[in-house]
Amino acid sequence: MRIKKGDQVLIISGKDRKKRGKVLKVFPTDFKVIIEGINIRKKAAKPKSGGQKGQIVQKPAPIDVSDVKLLCPKCGKAARTGYRLAEGKKYRICKKCKQEI
Repeated sequence: MRIKKGDQVLIISGKDRKKRGKVLKVFPTDFKVIIEGINIRKKAAKPKSGGQKGQIVQKPAPIDVSDVKLLCPKCGKAARTGYRLAEGKKYRICKKCKQEI
C-alpha cells in the first residue's frame, strides 16, 4: 500500500469527494484507511451506569484506499506515487514533480 499513517490525502469519490484529511489508521490487509473528519458514522451508545443517559457517538469509518489520492507535500497536488531505489533504500516519489515524499 502506498498510503501511510500521517499522510495528507484527497478523497476522489463518494459523498466526501474533494475533501482533504490526514490518515489516522491504515488497514493493509483490507486495503482501507481511516481519515480524520471523513466518512463519519453515528452510533448509539448505551449508558455505562444507572444514572447516565445513552448518547449518539460520531466516529470515522474506514474508506477504501482506491478512493483516496496522496497529496504531495512538495508540489501540493494530488498525484500518483511511485518508488525509487537509492543507496539500498526504497523511497516514495510523486509522479508529477518527481520529488521524494
